Amino acid sequence: MTTQTKNRMRFWQDLFKRDGRKAPEETPAVADDVPRQAAPELDIAPNDPILAYLASVSGVVEVEKLDLDSPALRQMREAGVKLLVPLVSQGELIGLLNLGPRLSQQEYSADDRKLLSDLATQTAPAVRVAQLVRQQQQEAKERERIEQELRIARLIQQTLLPKTLPELPGYEVAAYYQPAREVGGDFYDFLELEDGRLGLVIGDVTDKGVPAALVMATTRTMLRAAAQRLDSPGEVLKRVNDVLVLDIPPNMFVTCLYAILDPESGRLVYANAGHDLPYRRRAGRSEGAEELRARGMPLGLMPGMGYEEKEIVLERGEGVLFYSDGLVEAHDPRRDMFGFPRLQGLVGAQRSGGSSLITFLLSELRRFTGEGWEQEDDITLVTLDRPEES
Repeated sequence: MTTQTKNRMRFWQDLFKRDGRKAPEETPAVADDVPRQAAPELDIAPNDPILAYLASVSGVVEVEKLDLDSPALRQMREAGVKLLVPLVSQGELIGLLNLGPRLSQQEYSADDRKLLSDLATQTAPAVRVAQLVRQQQQEAKERERIEQELRIARLIQQTLLPKTLPELPGYEVAAYYQPAREVGGDFYDFLELEDGRLGLVIGDVTDKGVPAALVMATTRTMLRAAAQRLDSPGEVLKRVNDVLVLDIPPNMFVTCLYAILDPESGRLVYANAGHDLPYRRRAGRSEGAEELRARGMPLGLMPGMGYEEKEIVLERGEGVLFYSDGLVEAHDPRRDMFGFPRLQGLVGAQRSGGSSLITFLLSELRRFTGEGWEQEDDITLVTLDRPEES
């Protein structure tokens, strides 16, 4: 038996002897001849002044002698609490023992108060350790829950990404997707439309985890459904926005670009809902890369939005890069950002497209970020090229 246990036993034995009752072998809580009374439930608000007072005092506190404007103190008096024993660890109030009147109606003696104070001093560290253990257990469960959520989100995301690339005579399509350590909401898709046309979609859902993955899945489904009924990329985005805005969780939205390619003519019609601007890699005397601009708000932000529609003709030797912000928002060790101007310059300087362009950009990203770089966001790259010879 420890010294702490012996002191506790001696305290209760002494109290029961003074009350004229038989002392229990262990504690009064298990003694059959002691009336059992439920402890009063006290609701103490975090800003109640009694908490600050109890954290600053040492030893036993007599409830009747307190002069505080405290709702909790009034509850204690109504419940018949006579003594308060604060449990303080490293200046922090971590618990509170409250005692009612003695069974004999005698007052608590100075020895009783001293023993209670000693017990509080010994008990407080143990209570604090127990609280820390419980907190660590809760944090471990929360981490496990988050990890499980991220696994589910990644599974949803990867399941919905295209398994194969479209095969178009005279064109090359390449794609790269690398999720970050925490799952984001990047997605891309290819839609086979009437008359041999090809729809290309790239998007990014704000937020992470299962909510972003579910919004991504919902948006993809809506885009596919609208694209089968509407020939205009701007109208498709408008229809999806009007439906999505009704159900999307607060503080979430989707950036998205939708383009339709006519392989026969090379005509590419596109509309943009707040997504990063694609780069067109030019051929011939006007070599370089130009932005493909089209105005439009992200999906799910506001109802009734319209989406500007633009078009280009993709000539032989030209290509288009579609991408998400995981590439341009990557940082080097000095926290400088990879940035749009750098990406535009690299796309314009590279003569080949497709998988060669993707490999080139990823090597430049590694050179920029250096060794040990931790990917900050999903990286998605999609290229559409019309080679000189096919």
